[in-house]
Amino acid sequence: MASRSGQSGYIERKGNAYYVRFRIDVSGQERRAYKSIRLCPVSGPGFLGKAERRRKAKEMIQESGADTAEHFEKIEAINRGESFRSQAAIWMKQVANRKRKPVKPATLHGWKWALDKYVLPEMGDMHLADIGNLALKRLGEKLSAANLSANTIRLVCALPKMVLASVIDDEGDGKYPRKWNAEFLDLPTITDQHQPVLTSEQVTQVVSKAEGQFRVLFALLAATGVRAGEVFGLEVQHVSADGKTIHIRQSLWGKQIQGPKTKNSVRDIDVHPSVAAMLRGLIGERKSGFVFQTREQPFLQTNVLRRSLHPVLKEIGIEKMGFHSFRRYRVTHLRKQMVPYDLIRFWIGHAEKEITDIYSKVRDDISFRQEWAEKAGTGFELPTLHPNAVLCTQISQTEKAA
Repeated sequence: MASRSGQSGYIERKGNAYYVRFRIDVSGQERRAYKSIRLCPVSGPGFLGKAERRRKAKEMIQESGADTAEHFEKIEAINRGESFRSQAAIWMKQVANRKRKPVKPATLHGWKWALDKYVLPEMGDMHLADIGNLALKRLGEKLSAANLSANTIRLVCALPKMVLASVIDDEGDGKYPRKWNAEFLDLPTITDQHQPVLTSEQVTQVVSKAEGQFRVLFALLAATGVRAGEVFGLEVQHVSADGKTIHIRQSLWGKQIQGPKTKNSVRDIDVHPSVAAMLRGLIGERKSGFVFQTREQPFLQTNVLRRSLHPVLKEIGIEKMGFHSFRRYRVTHLRKQMVPYDLIRFWIGHAEKEITDIYSKVRDDISFRQEWAEKAGTGFELPTLHPNAVLCTQISQTEKAA
């Protein structure tokens, strides 16, 4: 770059006009090429004097970016063949192996899927230097034309930004800094998200209609507000001897164990005695393994949704919804029962919002927590069948299919 600064250019006459001639980096060439731009006619309207021609020549050279590091880096990137596709692959490896804020397998899977399906077909063969506001705007427009939700569009459009930001120099500074223009990008805003929730009567029906260990699963989801990945990752050693406390220490994605969603997700959840008895009845004499499993293997969330929860919902005339509807139900019930906010936040696994939340040590008072778990109740009714008829650990045909 030392020789690429402060050009004055060479002004020459060609025919009936003056031109400024200067050097500029071009793709595909090691040496810079000469570029010529018309300044003014040699006479008549638009004619410029010698001093004016020099001033305008410098302005044109400056506007071309010929002397800037940005233009040089752009051409160098093109000549090196730095495509978005190649950098996206490098970035995926980086985020999968980094020590600071490691990315969970489920997130990596989602990012790879979005890159392969939406981003790479649009930007894959573009050079990194050409990824800017216009390229991102075009991607957003195509996603909108495909009728994707506002949330999905914003998540997908965040990927090119992260890939581009991952390209750094030896000093750790970004090689392709961008000032993203939200107004120009015009991505849709997220409003009126669909958040289905079960009512108390509906939870009672779902638990009553479910069979075998699925009955315990749905009752535990509704009685604790535990996340689906957390409940499927629950192992026998994570349940207290009386079943009144479950220790959330891991999560399950597919059949792969990973850490909980956030640091606040590592917590203990107190269970109402009635559901605790169901849980201990399901576990029986087992000392290890997943609480909910089939032939020593954990259940897949998608299989339980399609083959157990959704059929039950259809039978009782309720729209399809996911496991998170139980979580919303639990939070709503706890609020109605006037449970202390600190305790709700701890059980649900959400972060502190104020300094006062950090000062509160409600989480350490086990007797207080269990007292409130029993006092608040579950809000739904459990079947009155004999426990052995409900909690039989023998694997049913439904569980085999799952």
